[in-house]
Amino acid sequence: MHADRVEVSWDASKSNWLVRIMTGEEVIRRHCKVPKDADEQTLRSVAKKTVQEEGYEPDVELSIRR
Repeated sequence: MHADRVEVSWDASKSNWLVRIMTGEEVIRRHCKVPKDADEQTLRSVAKKTVQEEGYEPDVELSIRR
């Protein structure tokens, strides 16, 4: 399967990163235990791994919001 978009953002209420995988109107949310000050490469790596674990192709548009 192919996701339309993936977004990574800091969830202040949970104090961890939230990966949103968007496919059409469906949104899958997964929290990741990565430090808040993680660099962009680490966040991209974690997001791609999460996307693959959910059964989606890893080559997807990815945005990071800090």
